[in-house]
Amino acid sequence: MNTNVANEEEQKPGAGPAPRALADEELSRLLQEQQFSVLATVKRSGHPHLSTVLHRWSPEERMVRISTTADRLKVRQLRRDPHAALHVHGPNVWSFAVAEGDAEISEVTTVPGDAVGRELLSLTPGFDDPRDEAAFLEQMVADRRVVIRIRVSRLYGTALDIPGSD
Repeated sequence: MNTNVANEEEQKPGAGPAPRALADEELSRLLQEQQFSVLATVKRSGHPHLSTVLHRWSPEERMVRISTTADRLKVRQLRRDPHAALHVHGPNVWSFAVAEGDAEISEVTTVPGDAVGRELLSLTPGFDDPRDEAAFLEQMVADRRVVIRIRVSRLYGTALDIPGSD
């Protein structure tokens, strides 16, 4: 057999490995390790609206939390239609996770240290100085912050295992 023919066949488009579905633990790990994600909400037209966000994943609750301000378009869209999806890149361009579910919007934090303010505080790494924490909680009130909570009903994603792509 001619080895040049075999090499040419290996290099044909579409001849590489197929993507593999990620296991639930791998998907959860991606959501936990990555901070930045893309939130998809539904516009009135039915088209998706995409927004880059910082998220926090709670695997025990199967919930994604996102801090935002009450006047954002994504908040208005989720109040009208709670369907949401969150897309997270994996460690390379060949892997991803998607968390789908219905979103709920918290009340606006109105008093520094109220329940919503404490939930917002839990989304941060925390503060060593109590004055910094108090300033954060005051700023959340001034910003009219809310928490978007997505109760994840479906988690999926794939990885394409290509040697040397890490």
